[in-house]
Amino acid sequence: MNELRRQTGSFLQAMIMAPIRILSGVFVCFTIVLSALGPQVLAADDYKLGPDSQRQDGVPEGTVTKHPWTSRVFTGTERDYWVYVPKQYDAAVPACVMVFQDGGNYVDANKDFRIPIVFDNLIHKKEMPVTIGIFINPGVVPAASADEKPRQNRSFEYDSPTDQYAQFLLKEILPEVAKSYKLTSNAQERAICGISSGGICAWTVAWERPDLFTKVISHVGSFTNIRGGHIYPALIRKTERKPIRVFLQDGSGDLDNVHGNWPLANQDMAAALKLAGYDYRFEYGDGGHNGKHGGALLPESLRWLWKDVVAARAAQ
Repeated sequence: MNELRRQTGSFLQAMIMAPIRILSGVFVCFTIVLSALGPQVLAADDYKLGPDSQRQDGVPEGTVTKHPWTSRVFTGTERDYWVYVPKQYDAAVPACVMVFQDGGNYVDANKDFRIPIVFDNLIHKKEMPVTIGIFINPGVVPAASADEKPRQNRSFEYDSPTDQYAQFLLKEILPEVAKSYKLTSNAQERAICGISSGGICAWTVAWERPDLFTKVISHVGSFTNIRGGHIYPALIRKTERKPIRVFLQDGSGDLDNVHGNWPLANQDMAAALKLAGYDYRFEYGDGGHNGKHGGALLPESLRWLWKDVVAARAAQ
């Protein structure tokens, strides 16, 4: 009887331990595979802001003011915009200009991009020119009655591959800001930036009006078929090169939906830009549809974008 009990106990112990051994083996194999693939898999989308995105002692701080706007180009829409003016601004010298779509996101000193802080640091170190930032929210059509909701105009303004947003900047926002500050009229000293639909909007403005803007930053840009923007790679390949410098950022974890595949669309843009001989950079990481990677890259992307203007002004 004791022998039977001993054999039964050994059998039960083996039955219990077998799954544990299998799971342990699977875990070890999984760990080995992850280690072989490298830290980018272990820390996907784990991008951190560097010192140029943090307040630094002794760096002069610019000012940010908020303003309301009712548009005529986008009839019936209302929005807010912000203006950043660096401490080094001299009213006798035309300042460079950089426009941001989804302005409330870019101007916020506690979010991914922290533009006022980054501008303060880079301008102080003379790694970008004295630049006035204009941060514009997308338009909203106010509700017609108390039981209705406002209508968001963001996709129409940003995703449409037309010159309407460029006209909005040219006829409304730039002249309004120029009432208070001396802005450059040199397209080489004007830049535009956006994330997602705001990224394709930035490209569209420069594509339609390179006489107004020649510098572009696109974060996880929506170069997909939301409103026809998927046409750009083909247009770039078949159109004479325009004087545009563009910085593209995207990641393997970006969107894939009925409008298209964002990683593939951005890679297609980069390939077309390369073929057509554009001055471009494409940073492709493992991030998703957010500002983490773009925010971490922002100081370097701004240095690259403005390097020609910095060099030209230093030579004067």
